[in-house]
Order: sequence, then C-alpha cells, then structure tokens
Amino acid sequence: MKSLKINTILNMIKTCSSIIFPLITFPYISRVLMTENVGKVNFGDSYVSYFSLIATLGITTYAIRECAKVRDDKRRLEEVASEIFSINICTTMLAYVLLFSSLFLFRRLDAYRNLIVIQSVVIVFTTIGADWLNSAMEDFEYITIRSIAFQILSMVLMFIFVKHPDDYIKYAAISVVSTSGYNILNVFYRKKYCKLTFTLNIPWKKHMVPILLLFVMTLSQTIFNSSDITMLGFFKGDYEVGIYSTATKMEKLISNIVSSIVFVLMPRLSYMFEVKDYDRINQLLRKVLLAFLTIGLPCYAGATVLAKEAILIIAGNGYVQGTSTLQILMISFLFSLVGGSFLGNVVLLPSGNEKKFMIICCISTIVNIIANVFMIPLFGANGAAATTAFSSFIIMIMLIVTIDKRIKIDRISKVFIAPVVGSVVMSLYCIVIRQLIQNLWIKTIACIGGGVIIYGIIQLLLKNEIIVEVMNKILQKCKRG
Repeated sequence: MKSLKINTILNMIKTCSSIIFPLITFPYISRVLMTENVGKVNFGDSYVSYFSLIATLGITTYAIRECAKVRDDKRRLEEVASEIFSINICTTMLAYVLLFSSLFLFRRLDAYRNLIVIQSVVIVFTTIGADWLNSAMEDFEYITIRSIAFQILSMVLMFIFVKHPDDYIKYAAISVVSTSGYNILNVFYRKKYCKLTFTLNIPWKKHMVPILLLFVMTLSQTIFNSSDITMLGFFKGDYEVGIYSTATKMEKLISNIVSSIVFVLMPRLSYMFEVKDYDRINQLLRKVLLAFLTIGLPCYAGATVLAKEAILIIAGNGYVQGTSTLQILMISFLFSLVGGSFLGNVVLLPSGNEKKFMIICCISTIVNIIANVFMIPLFGANGAAATTAFSSFIIMIMLIVTIDKRIKIDRISKVFIAPVVGSVVMSLYCIVIRQLIQNLWIKTIACIGGGVIIYGIIQLLLKNEIIVEVMNKILQKCKRG
C-alpha cells in the first residue's frame, strides 16, 4: 500500500489534470457555444444532478469507509462491496423512473429533454463503475492514469466535433465521456480486488440507516450547490445562468484541488477513528489543515485579485460581468476551507458523525434557498453568490461549535501564520503589477509567476512545516544524485 504522501500527490495530479483540461477547452467552448447555450448545458447538468443524487444516495462515502475497514479480508470485502453495489443498482433504477416521469410531467423541460437524457447517462456509468472500491483500496495510481487518459480523449473529441453553437448536445455527450466514461474500465479492473455480484440478500437496516443519513447530507449539499443555478434559470434565464455557472466552474476548479486531499485521507482516517487512535488522528489533522491553508489561501487571494483577468482569458468578454460573482464565490470558498472541507469532510465523516454533519448541512441549505428567493430576483448572479457565501459561513461556525473535544490541534495559530502572511503579500504584489502592466497575458503571467515565487519564499522564511519538509527532501535527493 502506497504512503499517504504518494497517494496525495497522485490524486492532486489527477485533480490538476481535471483543472488543466477545462482551462484548455472551456475558452474554446464558451466562445463557440455562446453564453445562452453554455447556460443550457449547465442547467441540464444541474437538473440531472438531483437524480444522480438519488441514484448514489450517500453510497460513495459510506462504501469507501466500510470497504476500507475490511479491505484485508477478501471474503468479507466481496460480501460488503456486493451488498452496497446491489443497493446502488436499486437506487439507480428508482432515479431513472423519477427522471423520465419528470420529463413528461413538466412541460417547461421540453426544450431540454434530449440534452437531459444524454447527460443522465453519467448516472449509469457511475453505478456500474463502483469507483468507490478503487478509492477504498487506495489505488490512486490507477485512478489517476485512467482519468487523465479519458480527459485527453474527450478533449480531442471536443475540438473535432464541437464547432458551432448548435453543437451543445455533442458537447454534453463528450462531457459525459470525460467525467464518467472511465467507469466502463472499472468493470474489468476491479476483479483484482473482488468480484461484485448483484444480490437481494442484504442486511438493509445495517446499511440503509447510515446511507440515508449521508444521503440527506449530500442532498442538502447538492441543493446548496445546484439550487442557485436552477433558481437563476427560472427567475432570470439562460444568460444569468451562463454568467453564474462560468464563475462557479472557476471556483470549483480551485476547490477541487483542496478536496482531492479528502478522498485520499478518507480510508486511512476511517481506520484510525475505528481504533480510536486520537494521538495519530490529531497529528494527521494538523498536517491536513496546514496543507489546506497552504494550498487554499494563495488560491483564494490570487483568484480574488485576478478575477477579471481569469474570466477574460478563460471565457472571454461576454462573461466579464461574472467578475464580481467570482470574487463573492471565493469568499464562500474561504469559509468552506476550514468549515465544510476540513471540519466536515475530514473530521466528521471519517469518524462516523454523519448525522451531526447532515443536520448542519440541512440548516444551511434551508437558509440558502430562502435567501435565494429574495436575492436572485434583485441581484441575479451576484445575489446567488452572496447567499452561497453566507451559507458557507453558517456551516463553518456551526461546525466549530459542535466539534468533538477530543480533536485537538496543537499550536493552531502557527498553522495559520505562514499561509496568511504569504497570501497577503502575494495579493499586494499582484495589485501593484495590475496597475503597472496593461497587457492582459503579460500581467497575468507576471502576477502568477511572481506571486508563486514570493509566496514560496515567505513560507520558507516563516518555516511552513510542509514547505520546509518538501524542500529538505528535494535537497537530500539532489545531494544523493
């Protein structure tokens, strides 16, 4: 079994590839499809996500946690994995019944019917792939190589087949291949760990109670993330959806870098919480929080200062109205860094406290929806972003108040100092450069390149433990070489 560091690096490579490829393709797609058709595709994605949620319930997180506990016992692993897989097949069938029923009942969806049907194929791929088994076994090398290969394939297909605004259906189909097509390979690959079979001999109560708790939690998170786009589509139309979805896409690219660490830690932390090894848990959580801040804070600072430049480069002039939207969404990212991402996904879920996290997520989602009803008609995309930021703040505060007292991070103030100081200095540098240089590409490259160097130097001067450890290892390898 590979170390956590290697697994983290592999998963971050996969995550970075999922950022790089959209950065290559989205400027092309946003200009070819135009704002309205980008809005249609994102509206369809948002709608399908609700039924995808019904299909997956809380199965992914639960399956990773439970399979990780029994991964050393092949017979038990096959038994647990097959039971969860069978539950997933049943929920997928239910999801499709509800999806097709809604398409015939709601006439407002007639214009989106073909698009939604194509986008819904991701539900089947996700279920048959059972990618949670690979994560539970910490096989991040396979996950990384496979994901990058399908992203390259989809990028090639995109440039070949998407050439006109009316090609948004083709773009949606290719996106399905990019995000979930690799699940077909899983059907053959997973046999190295165990054989998944469909069975009705399932201890339903044992599995369904935690799965449903995770489902309610995930449902609230999905509604939290998707209700903005859905309500913008009904209240304001495709243009506002296109503006907001472009900003959210860029914010999610950044947040995915941080969340890539979570899936690596889930199996290992689940085992530690199972044996109640709180000394090792607290040591690992300290490093994780430092990693989140070291990566997340400069991303927040850079994206906030360079929001306009990022949108112009990635999406074009037609989306520049989304500058303030992106800046507001980055505030939400900042709260989520400590709140939902760290305290929620890294601390509560591996420890089996999904009920507590579910209640918090439900409260924040209700607040978000109520606020959207008032804010979206008045302020459009910016109103939706503001309610998201406010709801993320509520999640963070509630998580801080309710966290287990056995979770104690030593010298927590020291964890924040280097990333905060580095991010502030980097922001000031970028603000100055933006005033001095007018050319879009030159000032963006100067800000990113110089900002990274300045941030890195400050981390070394203030002895950021992660950066110092990485530099020491690099120097040791250089000496050996």
